Amino acid sequence: MGEHDTAYKFLFSHRALMRDLLLGFMEGDWVRELDLDSLEKVSDGYATGDLLSRHNDALWRVRWKREWIYLYLMLEFQSTVERFMPVRILTYIGLLYQDLIRREELSQDRRLPPVLPIVLYNGKGRWRAPVALDNLIQPPPHAVLPYLPRLQFLLLDEGALLHEGALPGQRNLVAAIFRLEQSQAPEDLSRAFSHLLEWLKGPEQSELRQAILEWLHRRGPSLAPEISWREVRNLQEANTMLEERIQEWKAQFRREGLTKGREEGREIGLEEGREEGRKEGRKEGREEGSTAEARNILRRQLARRFGTVPEHIDVKLNGASREQLEDWIDRPYEVEELEDVFR
Repeated sequence: MGEHDTAYKFLFSHRALMRDLLLGFMEGDWVRELDLDSLEKVSDGYATGDLLSRHNDALWRVRWKREWIYLYLMLEFQSTVERFMPVRILTYIGLLYQDLIRREELSQDRRLPPVLPIVLYNGKGRWRAPVALDNLIQPPPHAVLPYLPRLQFLLLDEGALLHEGALPGQRNLVAAIFRLEQSQAPEDLSRAFSHLLEWLKGPEQSELRQAILEWLHRRGPSLAPEISWREVRNLQEANTMLEERIQEWKAQFRREGLTKGREEGREIGLEEGREEGRKEGRKEGREEGSTAEARNILRRQLARRFGTVPEHIDVKLNGASREQLEDWIDRPYEVEELEDVFR
């Protein structure tokens, strides 16, 4: 398991995150019937060796009415979708049930507890694979259908939730972590940080703050490589560094745009040789500087969102007016495909 995976699992070893996961992402009235104060992380010594080989998973249980419900949280960090995830989950749940039977951790009428499998997926592409086991099995004779195993997992595709505006808007730690995870620009990181700083002020939350910081030490370089994440000592310092970087970034584009604008202005002014020409040159120079700044900002956003900007897109940017660039500039975070930015 990579360092990032370890830090991410550490985040979800905190009750506050599991509580917000249930309250913010589970549908139905049953969540209100849970005794969230009973949330309990199942210790590593609880499950069999085979189950524990899934080191990047987290296993919790919570009281529903008078019985336990198990929450099997699978943390997936692969860049490609796992088509046969339902099969893997079926295996792990079977191992868990074997362990519960062996330990006689059953209900009063000797039944097994329900298990809710949850897959957290943070890949760049959307999850297109089946979430139900029966979609992976070829159609059987009708008489055989009742005897086939059935299983479906709850998929939380972080990128899809963010782009569809489906993340909880209220105060929710998991939603803030997802926004950090899926952020495409320093402004996104800074906004998510501001929420976390506001919510995690209490001294009793020091361990959770440290867990988020450890995650950022590992994940931060891929989110904002301009920041020296290993040198960050706390979340407030991280937020300050981000805000400073944002101001430096904006100032850099402003300087580049104004420099180019002044050069254009001087050239036009010299060619005209008159005061009117100089005024017109300065005006056009300012306009060109503003256009260059908008073009550079949009190019940076496209690169962060979609990777290397293709040559035909660069041609489109160079030929666009300032009004067109400003119209496109907010679109990279509203669409899933690069070409859709310009439609």
